[in-house]
Amino acid sequence: MGRVVRLRGADFHAVSLSIDPLPDDAPAIVTYAAGDARSPAEMAASVLNELEKVVVAIFPAWLPEAAGIDGPGGAGVRAARALALRTASASGHFGPFLADLAERSLRTGREPGGLPSEGGPGLLPSRGRPIRLPPGGGPARFSPEVRAAGLARALATGFGRSRAAILVDVPDGLSPLSQEVLAAGCEWFAHRGGFGIWLTGAALTSVDRIGTVPVPAEVEELAREVPGPPPDREPYTVTYPALAGRPHPGSGAEQALETALARCDWAAGREWNRTYHPHPLAVPIRMDLLWRDERCVVEIDGPDHRTARKYAQDRQRDIRLQQAGYAVLRFTDDQVMTDMEAVLRQVEWFVRNRRHGTPKG
Repeated sequence: MGRVVRLRGADFHAVSLSIDPLPDDAPAIVTYAAGDARSPAEMAASVLNELEKVVVAIFPAWLPEAAGIDGPGGAGVRAARALALRTASASGHFGPFLADLAERSLRTGREPGGLPSEGGPGLLPSRGRPIRLPPGGGPARFSPEVRAAGLARALATGFGRSRAAILVDVPDGLSPLSQEVLAAGCEWFAHRGGFGIWLTGAALTSVDRIGTVPVPAEVEELAREVPGPPPDREPYTVTYPALAGRPHPGSGAEQALETALARCDWAAGREWNRTYHPHPLAVPIRMDLLWRDERCVVEIDGPDHRTARKYAQDRQRDIRLQQAGYAVLRFTDDQVMTDMEAVLRQVEWFVRNRRHGTPKG
């Protein structure tokens, strides 16, 4: 934590599979698909904006007392700001930044990608020299350093952790200059935000100041069990784990399905993104949607589930759940988004059949 290291022994995809769900002793971990940035400032501005989208999307996880505030209307903004300032006074958060972040979350909504561009240029130190950030990004009255540290704290708090880390997927073919830009940007986030920065993917052959650490043996084993190429990722994108008890804010399919299920009496008892962990030595499994008493699991699969690695891991997960007495039903994102009525019919039959046909537990 607080430094940049390269992970040895597994590629990005294997590591990302191993942190879903987050291990109990891990920091809050987001993943970043690096690109060919022209400067550390450009790279930092991109990541800061993406991190802010994540923090807005998971609101109010990092300010749980604001859970009852459903929008900026009335006294909503004033109440959220007051709660943020009170929280900051008893924690390591910077009050004015947290208050502005709470207001921004209410005004923007909780869907990722909806952040408006605002603010102006700021100063970002890189290798001892101040360089100017491009326009856009967060509120202009906060420096990039304040934003980095504040977003790291909010991320950690939102996921119930003490620290935050960024798992970086380094692309092939970066020029020596681009490698230096990426390394300098990563060092800035480690030093100014306190993030742990973990590099995977292509090696930075032109940068010799980054240490290497081995991944745990179980991650190496996972890399051998699920061979195949990783899914394609758009550069400059940040992804993040699910929050226990709610649909993933970044999944339109999970959000849409929850909206539909909320109108169905038979869907009572459902839980989103819970973890099955039968004993301390077992690899935990995160289930998208669970009816615990009926032992029904519904999984919503995005495009990445069609890759060889993810497909193999899904089959292993299903077998383990079935051996524990769970039944598993899978849908694709496209099925949920284009034929919700059919999905609801199948899920209702699935749950009712288990509810009336099998003993609880």
